[in-house]
Amino acid sequence: MAIGDVSLTGAMRSNLVSLQQTAQLMGQTQERLSTGKKVNSALDNPANFFAAREHTQRANLLNGLKDSIGEAVQTVKAADKAVTAITKLIEGLRGQLSQARTALGDVNASGTLLDGVASGYNELINQVNNLVTDSTYNGLTFLASATVLTVNFNETSTTKLVMSGFDGSASGLGISGGSASGTGTLASADIGTTSGIDLIESSLNAALATLRKESGSLSNNLTILTVRQSFISDMVNTLTEGADNLTLADTNEEGANMLMLQTRQSLGTTALSLASQAAQSVLRLF
Repeated sequence: MAIGDVSLTGAMRSNLVSLQQTAQLMGQTQERLSTGKKVNSALDNPANFFAAREHTQRANLLNGLKDSIGEAVQTVKAADKAVTAITKLIEGLRGQLSQARTALGDVNASGTLLDGVASGYNELINQVNNLVTDSTYNGLTFLASATVLTVNFNETSTTKLVMSGFDGSASGLGISGGSASGTGTLASADIGTTSGIDLIESSLNAALATLRKESGSLSNNLTILTVRQSFISDMVNTLTEGADNLTLADTNEEGANMLMLQTRQSLGTTALSLASQAAQSVLRLF
């Protein structure tokens, strides 16, 4: 119906406009109560809406980075556990050398005893290599020199940590297979002579020193990763809180607004009824 098709008194039109405004405010308040937000679109408050959306988008990106950092943490932990296990195996190799020394000092010992010691020594070396193979996490291991893992700490990849692996195999640590020939050198890991055993012990000590160094590096990287992981969690919470501060509604205030608007609507309806009485009085003439 076009405006002007029905003529209303000035009082009635004024009350009608007031009721329409009240209904619009009630709709807005109902939306805020249902969503919990005072800014639901750019029309409500452009500055707050776009600032909150930027905070939320960055928080989502950082959450994705936190997942990749968590995977890197697990990769480092897997490598650290492998280093600890390899260290124990090297201690076992030293125990084999002690048995070899005992056998060499025993005039009644046979070559078969030394062969057995060499066999146990070689099996421990095989287990060192097996540990390197089994230390992978998500297809990566820091006990391989070819491994390079880059972990980004921000959404623009301008801050990062680049971690490199090392050769944790027996050959990479300078440990070779044992022989009971009694005529070998360090290269052949001769456990058949005292001098050969001394050379092997030196190589094992060097391997342990390498593992201590690499373990320290892994520990340092783990510290950086865990600190960054915690920082990103705090940053995500800060961004989310900032976005909420810009958009969330005060439900107590909106509830009070709704109560007042309902009261105003009821009063407006009553006022409109009173304003129409002048027109209704015409009916009394008939």
